[in-house]
Amino acid sequence: MSMSITNSLSANRGIFTADENAMIDKLLGCGQDHLFSSWPAPGTDDDDKRRFLAQAAVCDAGYPGGIAQYVANAKKLLQDSKEGVNPFDGWTPAVPDGIVVEYASKEHVELESEGMREVGSAAFVLVAGGLGERLGYSGIKVELPCERSTDSCYLQLYIQSILALQQRSAGEMPAHRSAKDVGIPLAIMTSDDTHAKTLDLLERNDYFGAKKEQVTLVKQEKVPCLTNNDAHLALKDADPYALQTKPHGHGDVHALLHTSGLLDRWSAAGKKWVVFFQDTNSLVFRVVPGALGVSKQKGFVFNSLCVPRKAKEAIGAITELTHTDGRKMTVNVEYNQLDPLLRATINKDGDVNNDKGVSPFPGNINQLIVSLEEYKTQLAKTGGQIEEFVNPKYKDASKTAFKSPTRLECMMQDYPKSLDASACVGFTVFDNWVGYSPVKNSPADGVGKFEGGNPTHTATSGEMEFYGCAAKVLELAGAEMAAPVDFSANDIVVPSGPKVVLHPSFACTFEELKGKAGKGLKVTSASSALIVEGAGVKIESLELDGALVIKACPGAFVTVKNLKVSNKGWRFEKCGADAPEIDRLRGFVIEKDETEELVFDQPGAYTVP
Repeated sequence: MSMSITNSLSANRGIFTADENAMIDKLLGCGQDHLFSSWPAPGTDDDDKRRFLAQAAVCDAGYPGGIAQYVANAKKLLQDSKEGVNPFDGWTPAVPDGIVVEYASKEHVELESEGMREVGSAAFVLVAGGLGERLGYSGIKVELPCERSTDSCYLQLYIQSILALQQRSAGEMPAHRSAKDVGIPLAIMTSDDTHAKTLDLLERNDYFGAKKEQVTLVKQEKVPCLTNNDAHLALKDADPYALQTKPHGHGDVHALLHTSGLLDRWSAAGKKWVVFFQDTNSLVFRVVPGALGVSKQKGFVFNSLCVPRKAKEAIGAITELTHTDGRKMTVNVEYNQLDPLLRATINKDGDVNNDKGVSPFPGNINQLIVSLEEYKTQLAKTGGQIEEFVNPKYKDASKTAFKSPTRLECMMQDYPKSLDASACVGFTVFDNWVGYSPVKNSPADGVGKFEGGNPTHTATSGEMEFYGCAAKVLELAGAEMAAPVDFSANDIVVPSGPKVVLHPSFACTFEELKGKAGKGLKVTSASSALIVEGAGVKIESLELDGALVIKACPGAFVTVKNLKVSNKGWRFEKCGADAPEIDRLRGFVIEKDETEELVFDQPGAYTVP
């Protein structure tokens, strides 16, 4: 440290508390002298100096081992990056243990039954730290409607799905439940960007029917950015008293669950599983019961929900790796790393499709199930820290200067890297149509994906896939559904069949749905809309050409028998650039010309007509 910095800090020391001086010492101790180089004498900017130290203290407390550990990790990773160290050097890949499940098959029904016996002992974790900027949406992603027929937002859909599972699993809950047990808990990982807005969304909507104490928000802190290979922390360009920070990645969810005490509380309440899911995948709860059944049946301590992936498709792959020293692990390997790894080890052709037309390495979709007791024990050892990576953008081939500050990142799917080789880690594959429809791209980005022949993952495709999944599930149960037609919006074309919305309260498993709707249900036009809400609804025979809404309150048992509905229905019309933001994201609005509504808001037994 230079003499000028020493003199400046010495003069300022007297204005700070013991904790503030300790923070200065921590920063100096890990080579961050430059942060204080322009500090003026006491009496000038004193509040700003304290503001800086308060921010540094938050960063210090929010990272396992504090800022000193963060800097030490950064130096090692930046050095490896500069030297081009291959993280997979010495590792040989193989296809790991797992199950490919055909939805609605006999095996799937059995797995769902097994999963429903376990779901009362599950806790759910929603990773929701991001804004909707990438989508072109100004709000938080979980507030975005997943479809416009009912305008249910993602968070509403998720909570109502959990409540539906809870209602079905009441008889399977731990025997020692107390009156204070809130049922199936939900933790939501937020960030500075989303925390207040998520809390406001919950409170404005009375937690969508959940108990307030059933939902816990845990906030992720950002980490400091780095300016060079010496891991010097970056200050904001416009504010010399503020560290430049960025998100550390969704891998922080593990440390937050550990430090919050939630895992201990869940364990004490008899919970056995933790189910992680993402913020804008409307289909995930269709596959959760079956995947939970796989975890129970196979004894997986970590189960990745997956989809089939084409060789070289831009999606991470679940892979078993064996090192030359005997170590083993089953982890996600990014697609751009998998192909060269395969070429260098077991297959000169790299990642290629098998006889079923897909890669033998399934695609990771970051919906995860872990066994709580093993998870809690492992996090107690590691503090929840997940292996990190750094991805600096260098100015030139010398790899000494960065184009812009970088930071360390971590991913929640990398948790198995910390497990022993004996840990039972695997995967469960469901087809995309039934379990994976993320909404993550803006309309403009969606056009590029569409023109390249790839899934668009836009609000347009997400809505139509939501309807399409429900329609196909009914079809598998024996219903006759009109074939989809091409629908164009926001310069992409998607299949558009009957607009079916099955509220989570209606059915949680395929077997339950098959007992309530299937043979006897006929939807004759692709433009028809069918909305069903209520556990007591049973459709024995219905022919629909138009729009029909059936809503039954708890305790209302409704049998639809020999009903024929024909009306003008709804129109999905393209909208322009002057439309409200939510409509622009989809490229269409719904004109509800005529709707038959059957609403039963009092308990009782009813037959329609």
